[in-house]
Amino acid sequence: MTTVMPVASRKEILITGFGGQGIVLAGQIVGRAASLGDHKESTLTQSYGPEARGGACSAQVIISEDPIHYPYVRSPDVLVCMSQGGFDKYAAMLREDSILLTDQDLVKASAVKTPEFFSIPATRMAEELGRKMMANIVMVGFLTAISRALTVDAARSAVLDSVPKGTEKLNTTAFGKGYDYGIAVLKGRQKKAEAKKGAQA
Repeated sequence: MTTVMPVASRKEILITGFGGQGIVLAGQIVGRAASLGDHKESTLTQSYGPEARGGACSAQVIISEDPIHYPYVRSPDVLVCMSQGGFDKYAAMLREDSILLTDQDLVKASAVKTPEFFSIPATRMAEELGRKMMANIVMVGFLTAISRALTVDAARSAVLDSVPKGTEKLNTTAFGKGYDYGIAVLKGRQKKAEAKKGAQA
């Protein structure tokens, strides 16, 4: 986990799922990492469905070098979907240059118009660690690697500051698995692109 990626100046991030997945905590970690770790401006807004656990929920995070005057995501640079309902509700907001991240076992992303589509078995990876509830932390690691909205050090520190005492080591492992998976996916895409370019030369 030593790869250093450039960080974008502004990102609008929408994280969706259902109650009980830690969606709002994931948003809090992203916002905390941006403000306290990367010293940027950040805002967090959240919404829940009629019932907290099992109902639809989302966290909207805006990260910017400049003051943020409107705290809601109008058009996400990054859409993270950890439930089918979240994808079905928010997929129409995607632009052609947006990044879509999904939990591949929970979301079937049909008719996606963005080429920047990445999936990770976040829940399955968390289950393998013995804590299904850490799928959100796996996804934060994946988001950090793919989106370049945060530095890895800031994100890792925010995870440590946000999770329950006594779970720091396990959550750091979960974050690392998501981050390493994302870096591997990016490297795989780069190799494919280079091979395709070489074949056409």
